[in-house]
Amino acid sequence: MTDAQETAADSSLRTTGGAPPDDVETAPIPLLEPREGIPPVIADEAALAEVVAAFAAGTGPVAVDAERASGYRYGQRAYLVQLRREGAGSALIDPVACPDLSGFGAAIADAEWVLHAATQDLPCLREIGMVPTELFDTELAGRLAGFPRVGLGAMVESVLGYVLEKGHSAVDWSTRPLPEPWLRYAALDVELLVDLRDALEKELDRQGKLDWARQEFAAIAAAPPAPPRKDPWRRTSGMHKVRRRRQMAVVRELWTARDRVAQRRDVSPGKVLGDTAIVEAALALPPNVHALAALPGFGHRMGRRQLEQWQAAVDRARALPDSELPQPGQQVAGPPPPRAWADKDPAAAARLSAARAAVSALAETLNMPQENLITPDTVRRVCWEPPQSVTSDSVAEALTAHGARRWQVEQVTPVLVRALTAHA
Repeated sequence: MTDAQETAADSSLRTTGGAPPDDVETAPIPLLEPREGIPPVIADEAALAEVVAAFAAGTGPVAVDAERASGYRYGQRAYLVQLRREGAGSALIDPVACPDLSGFGAAIADAEWVLHAATQDLPCLREIGMVPTELFDTELAGRLAGFPRVGLGAMVESVLGYVLEKGHSAVDWSTRPLPEPWLRYAALDVELLVDLRDALEKELDRQGKLDWARQEFAAIAAAPPAPPRKDPWRRTSGMHKVRRRRQMAVVRELWTARDRVAQRRDVSPGKVLGDTAIVEAALALPPNVHALAALPGFGHRMGRRQLEQWQAAVDRARALPDSELPQPGQQVAGPPPPRAWADKDPAAAARLSAARAAVSALAETLNMPQENLITPDTVRRVCWEPPQSVTSDSVAEALTAHGARRWQVEQVTPVLVRALTAHA
C-alpha cells in the first residue's frame, strides 16, 4: 500500500467493495460512497445558519466545489455549492434559495480552501460572496507533480485508490428539485478532496515542488476578477471563415441580438441560435426572411417571428455605413501571431523557435506540462521584444513584468538567456 492509499484506508470510508484491497493492481477498485450519506440541501436561512456555525467550529482545510449549468442557463452562476470540513461533515447549499453566502465565506475565511481546478469555480463563488484568502488547487498540484491525468476522478483513483461515480458533470444543475443521484455525485466531489490534498502535498514536497505550488496557489487567490472580454462576438465558433467587414458586422449584430434574448430568457445562447447559423448568415448576407430561412440553422422549426428578429439584425448590419463596420482582427497588445514572425522579424522567429525548444526540454526534465512551467504568451512576449542587453537579471525582470512567479523565473531564466543570446 502507498502512503496515499493508507490515508484513504485510515479515513474509515464506506465503499461498496469494503476496505481498500492490499493488492490494488489485481483487486477491484472500490466505488466511493458518502461517509454520512447524502446531506440535505440547505435552502433556507435557518438551516444555513446552523451549517455556517458547524463549519466555523470545524478544523482544518475546507473542501469546496460548485456546480454550474452553463450549457443550459445564461452566464456562469452557481446552482449548487458543496463543502466539507473535519468536525462539520459535508454540506450541500442551494445558492438560488440562499443567494448571499458571504456570511459562510467569512466563517471559513481563516481556513485553507481546497478546490479542484479553482479558476473554474472561483468566479461563480465570488458572485455569491465566497472568496478564499488561501487555497490549494488539487488539479494544478497534479499538473505540477507530473500526473498524466488530472481530472478529479482520475486523481482520486490513481492517488487514493477509489472510484468516483461518473455521468452527472454535464447535467442541468438548475433543475429543482435535484435528483438524488445528482446529489450523491455532488457530495462525493468533496468527500476525498482534503485527503487528495494531503497526499499531493506530500508528493510535491518529495519532488521539491511544494514551494512552487504554494506560489501558484497564492497567485490564484490574489488574482482580481477578470475584466469583461472586449468584442466577445469575435469568439464566435467558425469566425475564421468570415473575411469581409460587412460579414463581420452581421456576426456582431446577430451575436448581440442572441445575447439579449438569452439573457432575458435565462438560457444558454447556443440554445437560442447556434454559432454555425450566425456564421452562415454572415457569409450569405440574406436579403430577406425567405433567404434566411433557407440557411442551415434557420430551418422549418423556427417560427416566422424568430426569423424576422434575426433578419432585422442582418438588415442592421447591411445598412451600416462603411465607417461603422468592424475592423478585421482584434486589436490586442503584444506580439503578432507566431505564424507571421518569419516574415515580420526573422530574428525574432529564430529566438522563439530556440526558446520553445529549450522550455519544452526543461518542462520534460521537471516532469510537468510546458504551459505550467511558463505560459506560452510570456515566452512570445520576451522573444518578440527581448531586453536590450540580455543578462540573467534583465531576462528575470522581463519575466516578472509579464506575471511569472518567482519559481518560474528561477527555472526559466537560464534557458531563455541561452536561447536569446544564441540568436541575438
